Amino acid sequence: MSDRIPEACDLLIEAGFVVPVVPHGVVLEHHAVAVTGGRIVAVLPVPEARSRFAPRETVSRPDAALIPGLVNAHTHNPMTLLRGVADDLPLKVWLQQHIWPIEAAVIGPDFVADGITLAIAEMLRGGTTCVNENYFFPDVQAATYKRHGFRARVGLPVIDFPTAWAASDDEYFDKADEVHDQWRDDALIATAFAPHAPYTVNDANFERVRMLADQLDIPVHLHLHETAQEVEQSLEKHGQRPIARLDRLGLVNERLIAIHMTQLTEAEIHLCAERGVSVVHCPESNLKLASGFCPACALERAGVNLAIGTDGCASNNDLDMFSETRTAALLAKAVAQDAAALDAFSALRAATLGGAKAIGFDDRVGSIEPGKEADLVCVDLSALETQPLHHVVSQLIYATGRQQVSDVWIAGRARLRQRMLVDIDIEGVLSNARQWRERIAGIRLS
Repeated sequence: MSDRIPEACDLLIEAGFVVPVVPHGVVLEHHAVAVTGGRIVAVLPVPEARSRFAPRETVSRPDAALIPGLVNAHTHNPMTLLRGVADDLPLKVWLQQHIWPIEAAVIGPDFVADGITLAIAEMLRGGTTCVNENYFFPDVQAATYKRHGFRARVGLPVIDFPTAWAASDDEYFDKADEVHDQWRDDALIATAFAPHAPYTVNDANFERVRMLADQLDIPVHLHLHETAQEVEQSLEKHGQRPIARLDRLGLVNERLIAIHMTQLTEAEIHLCAERGVSVVHCPESNLKLASGFCPACALERAGVNLAIGTDGCASNNDLDMFSETRTAALLAKAVAQDAAALDAFSALRAATLGGAKAIGFDDRVGSIEPGKEADLVCVDLSALETQPLHHVVSQLIYATGRQQVSDVWIAGRARLRQRMLVDIDIEGVLSNARQWRERIAGIRLS
């Protein structure tokens, strides 16, 4: 027996299974994770953890899998308030005749703050601890995420027409600089440039984005090759496919977070691999809008970093990363015509470390390793829907529902405890949602 005095730690989480993501393909049975100062200090068998540590708090979940917090790598979370307003329409009609006119009538700081608060509550209950956000009023977004202790990379919008956020090109960039400067050293919040898409941003603004992203050392978050129509229009207008145009402008590099990517040639896939581009696969939104199929398996096998995103609730219609990741895995098999494509471990990696890497947070989160921040999720696998438990990660990807998330921590701070949200007024959130429903219902579309 050792006479060593136990080490103090803030939190010890004991789980039936720990899925660290790194190393790949590993499941650790009857392990514990020790947390101090918001960071993971050890991952070790439960008996050793009990001997080594004297925790201030112990959470024991013998029927649960402990996984890294899920990273939703592409969201428009204020649009949670537009859930279901214009369903079953093609992308162009949906966007131009419904979403944009409604947004023009309601968009503002209150809409953004209330939509994000609703989204945070939904995401926490589904095991998501980090988002890559893309919307207007990034100052309000950042403040709202920070207030709720939620990790986010917030997009700094750039688009070729006036909006409620900015009236001119210079104002978009001036405000981007202000928001970035305000949050540059924050522990939870970071920024990225978010030029909307190749069909809504001109060459001069793309060149400006590239220059400033290099100077500020931040990513570029961009919808790209979302539909066949986008590619056809680019060929007509620019004589190039969108990704070739971006390459000409110097944007196809390791900073690029390319969203959707449903229309890709083999050469474009290899270009992304060579340049270090990350691709965010949003399968349910692409399916619902009939936008096409991202070749997720081909991208992964070529060496492209693959992440998962839900897109916004106006086109999905939820923020359920368990459902999204299952759909991604299943769709990858159908598209590749290969049942081995995007296996369960690879799908979980895409939903965690792949997303963290895409948004430049992989040194902080995305896997359960000592030194990383304790963004952690307990998933109860004791329910009959996930029994018998032959293969933990297969159950997580192919059978688990988000309602099985029991506990969530961000930087070691409890945000969901035995299915109860911590420090979020659910009744207030629901009341705000109902008020926005009434206001949006009264909007007349021309």
